[in-house]
Amino acid sequence: MSTDRQRKAAKLRHLLETEGDAVFENTTHVNEGRYETNRHRDDIDELRAEARGIKEDAIEALPELVATVRESVEANGGEVYLADDAADANRYITEVTESKGAETLAKSKSMTTEEIDVNDVLEDAGVDVTETDLGEFVVQVANEAPSHLVGPAFHKSTEDIAKLFDAHFDPEEPLKTAEDLTQFARDHVGEKIMDADVGMTGANFVFAESGTIALVTNEGNARKCAVTPDTHVAVAGVEKLIPSVDDFPPFAELIARAAGGQDIATYLSLLSPPVDSPVVDFDEPDEPLDRSTDDREFHLVLLDNGRMEMREDDELRETLYCIRCGACANSCANFQHVGGHAFGGETYTGGIATGWEAGVHGMDLAAEFNDLCTGCSRCVDACPVNIDIPWINTVVRDRINRGTDREFDWLVEGLTPDADPGGVDLQKRLFGNFGTLAKLGSATAPVSNWLADWGPSRAVMERVAGVDRRRDLPKFRRETLVDWFESREPLSSAGDADREAVLYPDAYTNYVLVDRGKAAVRTLEALGVDVTVAPCHESGRAPLSQGMISTARENAERVADSLGPHLDVGRDVVVVEPSDLAAFRREYDHLLPEGRAERLAANSYEVMEYVYGLLENGADEDVLAAGGDVAYHSHCQQRTLDVDKYTEAVFERLGYDVVTSDVECCGMAGSFGYKSEYYELSVDVGETLVDQFETLDVGRQDVVASGASCQEQISSLSPQISTHPIEVVSPQ
Repeated sequence: MSTDRQRKAAKLRHLLETEGDAVFENTTHVNEGRYETNRHRDDIDELRAEARGIKEDAIEALPELVATVRESVEANGGEVYLADDAADANRYITEVTESKGAETLAKSKSMTTEEIDVNDVLEDAGVDVTETDLGEFVVQVANEAPSHLVGPAFHKSTEDIAKLFDAHFDPEEPLKTAEDLTQFARDHVGEKIMDADVGMTGANFVFAESGTIALVTNEGNARKCAVTPDTHVAVAGVEKLIPSVDDFPPFAELIARAAGGQDIATYLSLLSPPVDSPVVDFDEPDEPLDRSTDDREFHLVLLDNGRMEMREDDELRETLYCIRCGACANSCANFQHVGGHAFGGETYTGGIATGWEAGVHGMDLAAEFNDLCTGCSRCVDACPVNIDIPWINTVVRDRINRGTDREFDWLVEGLTPDADPGGVDLQKRLFGNFGTLAKLGSATAPVSNWLADWGPSRAVMERVAGVDRRRDLPKFRRETLVDWFESREPLSSAGDADREAVLYPDAYTNYVLVDRGKAAVRTLEALGVDVTVAPCHESGRAPLSQGMISTARENAERVADSLGPHLDVGRDVVVVEPSDLAAFRREYDHLLPEGRAERLAANSYEVMEYVYGLLENGADEDVLAAGGDVAYHSHCQQRTLDVDKYTEAVFERLGYDVVTSDVECCGMAGSFGYKSEYYELSVDVGETLVDQFETLDVGRQDVVASGASCQEQISSLSPQISTHPIEVVSPQ
């Protein structure tokens, strides 16, 4: 294993052991709240679409909004400074504190100020900075970076924080409960706020028309920092601008639901500073409030720091729609197990962090954690503004590949059809060209299987390509699905079929899990469908997972060319592997010319979705295998596409007793679980799924999973062999 892979593996192992349990407890708790609160609203999708539209328009009109907010804030008596970068912003902020002779500053939670490292700059200038948000206060005391966009201390348990505070502050009585810790922190930071010379906040949103800032919090400390000291500095990225308060309602609804699983945040403050009310004099609280609002100062620092370049970047532009809710992190299985100290860069964490880090800090920082996004797409449903986070991660991965020189290029010369392979390393090329590898392995099976499992071969694969020797490799079949289908006697009743369909054979179904392909053919034929099997062309999902976009585009074009004639004659496209259906319905929009992707997406179906449709339209269900006990795990992308429900519906219709998992992901995620640097993380995620099945019902007759990687993971971590749902219901 390379030194870099060893380093990454060691880091992940350490975080699994030290922070994983706390992160998992906190993120899954928030997820449960998000699911519950969204159940009570039937217009969430409409709100998301509305919020997305507002952000699109705002980013398009960003220069005009900057000019408008400058006029508004200045009309209110405040100042606006547009900072080019972190150094420029910090210079201005330092000058403000120096002009006030400030020795102390009370600060509320702000990821933008984390981005520019303002605390360190102010401390170097002699200003004592206190974080007043509980989570930020914890990580400040611990001298650590935040591990989550919303919950900075998600990586710490109550016990961890108690030990930290007891050691740092030495209170008269040891702190034990969450209530003890909260009260202690509130008293401590409360005094700091009262004594502060300057208050600093971020801004969740800035309304250009009125110069109003919106602060969305659960602790109320932000509004105190804003209005208690005479001087208030608000720091916000320029992307936080929206036209007016009239645009705020969908965001007010969505941000609390996405970030904390709440119907609405505990504190929602709209301030148009300088605030037109006098300030309490804490030294003489009973005296008349005689300080004039003329004594108050407000400075709005709008930060560019790469954002305007991101705005001009067609692929990274979507990142600017982010409202920093952290839902992408909460919904991500890998993040749930290691947190933002692994799945994050210098400032930002979670799925959206790749776009932010690439845009404001550079590709090198994004490269450090980008591969932790497996493209499972669970974050897509979680994002309140419908950002295609997996695609941003794929684009950045592609750029990282092309900007990095790698060794071993000569070993795979000609293996990949990538037009510009650039610096794509051997590990990525190997997994990105799985279709080519599988074709070769099948043609030479069983010798290829023996050779791949041979001890010295596994050692070389691990050392050179990072393929973990602890993971069982797929067993290639000599007779492919296409071979089997072409050698069959055609059904005499094929001409009488009510429907015609073409089965798309993904590489796994064609070369490895051939039985699930055979079961799909037999099931569809039994239900009265005239079935043909298309040639096996890799869909592009494999190279996309490795950031090889041009290879994926070539794959997509071959698939579209292959399936086009079938669509021309009215055949439906039936897909066994959910990730390939996701490619057809989602990724092909990025890979194919306008029109080609829409046509394929509109006529493609996951196999159990198609079976459900046939049964609903009168097909004879008695021809299918019925009854039994089933434990079912749906594929991540099935859930995003909302087609997992059809598998459950078919099982229930046929009389099966079904137990379903609600675990976000199996952890295998295609090639991810094979990679030596991620093996332990993959297993840790997978054990969550296996443990849940064991808790729900140990003795299930069948454990089924819709994805090939899910089947592999379950079979490797439990004594039960997992099969595809179509194999369970297929006629015997």
